[in-house]
Amino acid sequence: MIKKRGEKMSKAIKGCPIDQTIQAIAGKWKAVIIHVLLHTPVCRFSELQEKLPDCTRRMLALQLKKLTADGIVKKRVYATVPPKTEYSLTSRGKQLGPVIEGMQDWGKQG
Repeated sequence: MIKKRGEKMSKAIKGCPIDQTIQAIAGKWKAVIIHVLLHTPVCRFSELQEKLPDCTRRMLALQLKKLTADGIVKKRVYATVPPKTEYSLTSRGKQLGPVIEGMQDWGKQG
């Protein structure tokens, strides 16, 4: 399919599996959050904050919300006082392991 001048790129790559993968991990923090959860299978919000000190609390919450909505991360809330919340990868999220590890390996080379 040849893209006409002025046509949006999203129409040209609609349904492309590569684009779907990129959209799932796009953003500064999503891939890093997935990487942390690959190596620490269950994390509380505060643990994720400690492991990602440059990510603001607000940004971490937003990225986790998006990853949860996309079915990559599972959020489990315990009815305790104070509330306890844990995050882990879903089976779909775990499938991103080779992609994230490949990104890490490629980054180490540069």
